[in-house]
Amino acid sequence: MCTATNYTTKDHYFGRNLDLEFSYNEAVTVTPRSFPFEFRKEPALDTHHAIIGMATVVDGYPLYYDATNEKGLSMAGLNFPENADYKPEADGKTNITPFEFIPWILGQFETVAQARTALASLNLVKINFSDAYPLSPLHWIISDRNESITVESVKEGLKVYDNPTGVLANNPTFDIQSFKLNDFMHLSTYPPENRFSEDLPLDTYSRGMGAIGLPGDLSSSSRFVKAVFTKMNSVSGDSESESISQFFHILGSVAQQRGCVHVGDKFEITIYSSCCNTDQGVYYYTTYENSQVTGVDMHKEDLDGTALASYPLIKGQQIHMQN
Repeated sequence: MCTATNYTTKDHYFGRNLDLEFSYNEAVTVTPRSFPFEFRKEPALDTHHAIIGMATVVDGYPLYYDATNEKGLSMAGLNFPENADYKPEADGKTNITPFEFIPWILGQFETVAQARTALASLNLVKINFSDAYPLSPLHWIISDRNESITVESVKEGLKVYDNPTGVLANNPTFDIQSFKLNDFMHLSTYPPENRFSEDLPLDTYSRGMGAIGLPGDLSSSSRFVKAVFTKMNSVSGDSESESISQFFHILGSVAQQRGCVHVGDKFEITIYSSCCNTDQGVYYYTTYENSQVTGVDMHKEDLDGTALASYPLIKGQQIHMQN
């Protein structure tokens, strides 16, 4: 499972935890403006916005997990099992496969408002990338520095939700996740007041008691609530160091530790956490065993070229010795 979020200080930041029990050899990948994006049922994009993000590159095609374009529009796909429902090709619709969805949005649009307009005619069509890479059941968050939306292709059709939290997890559907926040409106970052009984001398015996009841388990619905609470109450300075540090702390609040979630004979872990400065085009990441932040700057690549630039993840722990 996974969690995605936004955070804004002086600049805007977008990223996610990828929680899985295995890796697809993902790498930070920059797609320049003249890389030809071929689509199965729609005309190719021979020129488009440059994109940076995390992808598995298969047969020269970047299968993006999360990405940001040079205009600051960002998007991530998160696991959505048993709810995602992709459709047959439909006349009069824009037929895009789920693995093409991120390039199709980020290649053309600069804002959430533009993407929302295009979604009115979108049909997410059920076509696998290949036999070896079948479609994953996903839903998506699309964000700029001003707003976010959630996109879900379900049995009833394509649903587009305003997402004022700027956060997305997995199941259930986003409308149910959002409604669940009503159950936690009493939580606070301030010490609680005794409203239990005036006749009992109840004591605030610890800091942080205003958030008693905040979920701490690793289920997707609980991670959503905790990530929203943490993100909405996060405070940091405007520097790049303070901003990205705070962003990774937000994601760290819902990270998966090896041994805590069994998936068959394996364990789900947070394979990587990402944080992209969408204004500067710098993509930062950490991995499960490497807590040192690594960055890739898209503007140091040839963005007018045709070739992908791909940077395999640095997975081993990087330790700076001081003596």
